[in-house]
Amino acid sequence: MTLEPSRRAFLRLAGVTGAGLAVAQAHPLAAHAAPVPTRTDPAQAAVGRPEEADLVLAADATTLWYRTPATESRIIEQALPVGNGRLGGLVGGDPVADFLYLTDGSLWTGGRNDTPQDDGQLPYGRDDFGSYGLLAKVRIAVPGHAAIDYRRQLDLSNGVVSTSYRHGSSQHRREVYASHPDDVIVYRLSGGVHAGTITLEGTHGETTEGGLWFAAELANGLKYAAVVTAVSATGRVTSGGGRITFTGCRDLVVVISGGTNYSPDAAAGFRSTADPLTVARGKAAAAAKVGGPRLLATHVADYRRLYDRMRIDLGPSNAVQRALDTWSRVAVRHTDPTTPDPELEALYLQYGRYLTITGSRDALPMNLQGIWVHNNNPDWYADYHTDINIQMNYWLADPAGLGECADALADYCVSQLPVWTDVTRRIYNDPRNRFRNSSGKVAGWAIAFSTNIYGGSGWAWHPSGNAWLCNSLWRHYEYSQDRAYLEKIYPVLRGAAEFWQARLIRTTVTDSDGSTRSVLIDDNAWSPEHGPDAKGITYAQELAWDLFQQIRVASDRLGRDAEFAAEVAASQADLYLPRVSPKTGWLEEWMSPDNLGETTHRHLSPLIGFYPGDRLNTDDTSAELLDGVRALLTARGMDSYGWACAWRSLCWARLHDAEKAYQLYLTVLRPSMNNGNGTAPNLFDMYSQGSYTIFQIDANLGGAAAALEMLVYSRLGVIEVLPALPKAWSDRGSIIGVGARGGFEVDLTWRNGRATRITLRSVGGTTTELRAGSWHRRVTLRPGESRTFTPAG
Repeated sequence: MTLEPSRRAFLRLAGVTGAGLAVAQAHPLAAHAAPVPTRTDPAQAAVGRPEEADLVLAADATTLWYRTPATESRIIEQALPVGNGRLGGLVGGDPVADFLYLTDGSLWTGGRNDTPQDDGQLPYGRDDFGSYGLLAKVRIAVPGHAAIDYRRQLDLSNGVVSTSYRHGSSQHRREVYASHPDDVIVYRLSGGVHAGTITLEGTHGETTEGGLWFAAELANGLKYAAVVTAVSATGRVTSGGGRITFTGCRDLVVVISGGTNYSPDAAAGFRSTADPLTVARGKAAAAAKVGGPRLLATHVADYRRLYDRMRIDLGPSNAVQRALDTWSRVAVRHTDPTTPDPELEALYLQYGRYLTITGSRDALPMNLQGIWVHNNNPDWYADYHTDINIQMNYWLADPAGLGECADALADYCVSQLPVWTDVTRRIYNDPRNRFRNSSGKVAGWAIAFSTNIYGGSGWAWHPSGNAWLCNSLWRHYEYSQDRAYLEKIYPVLRGAAEFWQARLIRTTVTDSDGSTRSVLIDDNAWSPEHGPDAKGITYAQELAWDLFQQIRVASDRLGRDAEFAAEVAASQADLYLPRVSPKTGWLEEWMSPDNLGETTHRHLSPLIGFYPGDRLNTDDTSAELLDGVRALLTARGMDSYGWACAWRSLCWARLHDAEKAYQLYLTVLRPSMNNGNGTAPNLFDMYSQGSYTIFQIDANLGGAAAALEMLVYSRLGVIEVLPALPKAWSDRGSIIGVGARGGFEVDLTWRNGRATRITLRSVGGTTTELRAGSWHRRVTLRPGESRTFTPAG
């Protein structure tokens, strides 16, 4: 496997989107300019729609593959995902009776949900808070297509799901992808002759009309529609009777479009004036005129512009492993733990990148299930959980070279801010709210443990949730050093800091030497998601400290609000910060030496200052506190839900314990059996609910982030390569395009556990310390500049 990308190919891919494709926006469903047609001038050819797809060859592509179609009753575990950030699809791959479950990220019931219950908390139901749901089901029937030499695969390198098989004397192929430039899903049949039908089914009792479409409105006033059209130059395509019928087609292009009239505009009630049916019809018709080859070429160029930013080689797998289908390979890796499968373990990281690209592109951010659901009653309404899950969804993006995919989260927070602020000021200090500010003051904005897309919150108030969302927004700035982005998120940061300035209360603590001092602590809150309500929980104290640090830096870099920043700095200096319990030896979770919760609880809330924060780190933190971090992490255990194992893996990597970090990475990758936690055949992470499992995307993305954390660690001023390289990957390897905080990218090769070559590129950063084992260099670069090092020793 070669990891050195072709510079010419990279520039060609970048050039394609630099002009023509970049104009295609999918946020929200709205008419947009088509990709610019290819110009006749060869010098301008790269700015438009390519004539043919620049595909990674099959022998070099990274793929998930299977010997049988997905079973519809197990669609969430077996079907393969496609997406363009707004539209999502789960594809079955049955040659005779295929199905595609269609989603749009904005198809939500519910609304503002700003009427408190008797306990001062916010409702959490399908109609008041709301739920994400399924848009439609598309079925493609080709009767009598008995398949020989069947293969179903997801090609991560090219962003395409495909099915191939022999029927009679002909070789058949189907390819499915969600095009971001054309904002449609394309399903293409090619090879031998096809005859069959296409149907479109609504999931809320809609009636399908014509050929094929439906339009309807939810109880909350959200309008939505779905459209399917099909064209062929080699056969006959007709519509009527609620279906499309095709005969004699050697090449059939099916185009699927749809969406809602959601708009990320609080002032407009989160609605646009566009008619979803009209827009969807326009998109489908425009794409259908292009033709299969050029639709694919356009999609691949756009997709590879993102995907090709990172290449990874963790070492070779053996021929027996490579011959296994993906599900068998996952099972064998689990049952034979002493035999590493480096290519599978690298594939899982790249699959996380695929889910990020396809699930988060200039639309709403990824929810608990990304954008993929298979019914209208997903657990927890497939909402935005603000005490770990939505944050973990974006831990991968920047390190994995996909920083622009993190913009969806920032745009979401900015769009929700007016409603969050209004609701907070009106009802947060309701006397029935056990989490109210006892100071009697309220300012800025707050949210609950769950949020929707209409500014609404649900379940219980989560006073620390605003600071944790800000932590995620700030993380993207640390990687990009983008001033315009900082300007965009600053109102969100400031509003959260205003809330905390109103919320903090004073108390007196006694230090170990017997002296007393006055400190600021959080008011009554809940350490997610266990233990008693308490004041001064570590989770809140660390997040408040981190938020105040963000305001100080942002104020300085933007040259604004110096007086407010000084007030925040004074509060930060007075914050109580956690101690190590003399009883347990753990970093305290509450302002108590006692363990007030469940020892092996899934959440690592008290370690938030260690990961994703870095106030606690292996350079600047006392041995006593680091021992407390390690002891608490040890007590939490090495087994839990997938996302919890991913978080544990990230923490062990930060502690430079490579083997524990790797063991937990493999635990995320273990097969889900008998409704247990683990990885499904399609590599979705399954969360055990006892009698059944549900898909949660956070572990897929957090697990992939953990793999990168073992290879490159960064914080402002420090980049360390191979901080926790497990033995299984140590012989040789390389990675290209790792994002590093401070505004850098890293390319790295290693042999026998040591870095042999490091290239550091500035994407806006200037100075950092580069480390590899005992070797270190202070490096200063101009933006856009790079330097290559060969570490000694």
